[in-house]
Amino acid sequence: MVDHPELNHGEQPIARLMAQHGLKPADLVAASTEHVTFKMVTRACKGRRLTPNVQSKILRAWNQAAGKAHVRSDLFTY
Repeated sequence: MVDHPELNHGEQPIARLMAQHGLKPADLVAASTEHVTFKMVTRACKGRRLTPNVQSKILRAWNQAAGKAHVRSDLFTY
């Protein structure tokens, strides 16, 4: 399997923030009112490139689950 560097960005800040707040992917999926899956959250944490639409869904789910208002650049470095 070929690793494409433009698709993998390494662990993202969302993974660190989730650990600090004691949140699991299931918490974001449950908090979301949109279609957010475990796979989306896992890919976000691992740094797999996501579309801006999916990033926005995860951001809104994060803000609901954590009860804080973050912006996309707080969760993703790309």
